[in-house]
Amino acid sequence: MLKHIVMWKLKENAEDKSKIGNALLMKEMLETLKEVIPEIEDIEVGVNVNFSDESYDVVLYSKFRNEEALRIYQDHPEHQKVAEFVGKIKEERVVVDYLD
Repeated sequence: MLKHIVMWKLKENAEDKSKIGNALLMKEMLETLKEVIPEIEDIEVGVNVNFSDESYDVVLYSKFRNEEALRIYQDHPEHQKVAEFVGKIKEERVVVDYLD
């Protein structure tokens, strides 16, 4: 199983929404992908409640059968729509992929 973890720091305001508004919309958009991309084995999205300078605003934890399934997910048009939106609202992104 391949675990895919991504964390984002969001802009204070972007796309006519506050940071929390965008975080909640982003959570909804990411979670909806499970309904349309069968390669997603599991997905969880969290919005941060620890507001320190070191913390990130949104975290994605997802599982895929293998690297090919992750690639299919990343290339899927619905994921690309979410990624385009996230690109407009993020300040920073970090990612870790590992095999379990």
